[in-house]
Amino acid sequence: MKKGLIALVLIVAAGLLGYTMLFNKDSAPEVQYTSITGQQLSTSSLKGKVVLVNFWATSCPGCIQEMPELKKTHQRYAPQGYETVAVAMSYDPPNYVKTYVETNQLPFFITLDTQGGIAKAFGGVQLTPTSVLIDKQGQIVKRYVGVPDFAELNRLIEQKLKA
Repeated sequence: MKKGLIALVLIVAAGLLGYTMLFNKDSAPEVQYTSITGQQLSTSSLKGKVVLVNFWATSCPGCIQEMPELKKTHQRYAPQGYETVAVAMSYDPPNYVKTYVETNQLPFFITLDTQGGIAKAFGGVQLTPTSVLIDKQGQIVKRYVGVPDFAELNRLIEQKLKA
């Protein structure tokens, strides 16, 4: 009797997990982005593109480590409908961000989250680097806390660009 009950509970739990994974996808929050050059973007304006929203700071060693790979990934996939939005954390001094972006010639959209609203909208991001991959329909595909496995990330980007 106990084994049957345990088996039933496991089957129901597996079914709920499967249902949740298939039908309960997280939509990316609707936020407005203003780049350090004054350009405007919003979550809705990015629909139709695969987007990586990357939360970073100039004081974060992992962020600095991943930037060259983020740059390569952006350059590789941007012509196919991919966008990178790098969100500098509220505690990062704007002049540090601007200097880093200029020195490293970052080719993607950089925004300053001076009030912390973007990080809050994405679930209260506090740890950097944190990246969120969003598909063409505006659904969150995957969250990375820490430096992502770029081979896996690139495979996911390619898969979502073809979808």
